[in-house]
Amino acid sequence: MSDWKFYGRREQLADLERMLDRKRWFFAKVTGRRRIGKTTLIQQAMEELGSKQPVFYVQIPDSEPAGVLSAVNDALETFQVPADRHPRPNNLLQLAKLLEAMAEGGYILILDEFQYFNRKGYAEFCSYLQASVDRLAAKADQVRGGLIVLGSIHTEMVALLEDRTAPLFNRVTDTIHLTHLDIGSILSILQDHAEPNPERLLFLWNLFEGVPKFYRDCYEQDVLAAGRKTLLRRIFFESSSPLRSEAENWFLRELRGRYDVVLKFVARNPGRMHKELVQAIRDVSGTADTQVGGYLKVLIERFGLIERKLPVFARPEAKRSRYYVTDNFLRSWLAALANPVSAIAFRPLDELIEEADQRLEIVEGGSLEKLAGQLYEERSRKGIGDFPITHRVQGFWDKAGTEIDLVAFNETTESIRFGSCKRSPKKLMSDVNNFKQHVERFLTAMPKYHDWNKQFVGISPVLDAEQRAFLTSHDILPQDLNELTLGLK
Repeated sequence: MSDWKFYGRREQLADLERMLDRKRWFFAKVTGRRRIGKTTLIQQAMEELGSKQPVFYVQIPDSEPAGVLSAVNDALETFQVPADRHPRPNNLLQLAKLLEAMAEGGYILILDEFQYFNRKGYAEFCSYLQASVDRLAAKADQVRGGLIVLGSIHTEMVALLEDRTAPLFNRVTDTIHLTHLDIGSILSILQDHAEPNPERLLFLWNLFEGVPKFYRDCYEQDVLAAGRKTLLRRIFFESSSPLRSEAENWFLRELRGRYDVVLKFVARNPGRMHKELVQAIRDVSGTADTQVGGYLKVLIERFGLIERKLPVFARPEAKRSRYYVTDNFLRSWLAALANPVSAIAFRPLDELIEEADQRLEIVEGGSLEKLAGQLYEERSRKGIGDFPITHRVQGFWDKAGTEIDLVAFNETTESIRFGSCKRSPKKLMSDVNNFKQHVERFLTAMPKYHDWNKQFVGISPVLDAEQRAFLTSHDILPQDLNELTLGLK
């Protein structure tokens, strides 16, 4: 088995290396979902620079100040920080002064899950830290250390560091936001450690999207190249499975009551409208009094776990919104894995894995649409392919129920490409007439595009010669994942 490497992130890595190489005080913010690779990015940057600076890392717990101080003191022992030079803090003021002294002493300070300082009871600490940061910034050229704060809940990091009323407003010197690895990086992972065929790409991307830690978990369990059921068994169903409790430990630990009911319903019923969500919660709760709007607002704006999509070209205040779970892993967990995993003690394991696999196949249908859209964007950014896009819209619907999986524009050439995405090539074949009718309804609703160059594509993971000939005979360009991923690595 070849060694694991650092994949992707070259632009963010270069930014971080420049910051560390300045040899002066910095206060950096690094954000991104849990397991996205924030800590790994810092480690890689320091390794490539050959940095000899001392490092202090602590993960801030979601607890009272006493719990935070305990975590800090434990980390001080772990990183062998000398107590005679850096006395252990007993309160939040002493903690702020400790961080200041360590930065002056040349330490790279890394505070993970920094967003928990936005909780009630930490306003004083943020003021103390502001004073320390200001003193360090005033003599930045003389300070060789710096502070990096990591956060996985974006809105709370914004409240701490970007709100004009916050003590730490305008103190950050550098900002890095990590999104998912691009598909080219995932293909590089599969090229190094598995067979990068279309079926494997869709299976793994549907589960893990671009979260590098999850792919590495599979690598370390030696199942990245294994069959679907073998991977599911090892990663989710066995007693030592690394991702068995991941969803509960992160996504769902922040949520209580009806939040998770809303999440489950949206994951299992993607694209439903507000009134359907309200009715689902009423059915579960047994009461007509609900606050679904408030729950959705929190899940969308605070946690970023649900996405609200409007009808294409609709005004932002349009009422006919549809809702989708944004994170592939959470959607796959709630829609396909959570129930079978919860029944491990009561049903045969092989049956549960078979059930989970079948449910995942259904979820992969929606993921293929999302994957195809991202492939079009990534190919366009890299100058690959015959259809550079200026923008695209995700789906289309109106009162007649018009649905189109891919709508991509090239305004320079006045071209528009409509795509139908189906996990099963047979369904792609049988949907040809319906697909064309939906496009006609689109053009009727949007006459400005009627004279544009219109192109049709049919997308499945793999298409054989007969299926390609059928699509071509209907003036539909056949595309499979082999073609759409060509040249991305």
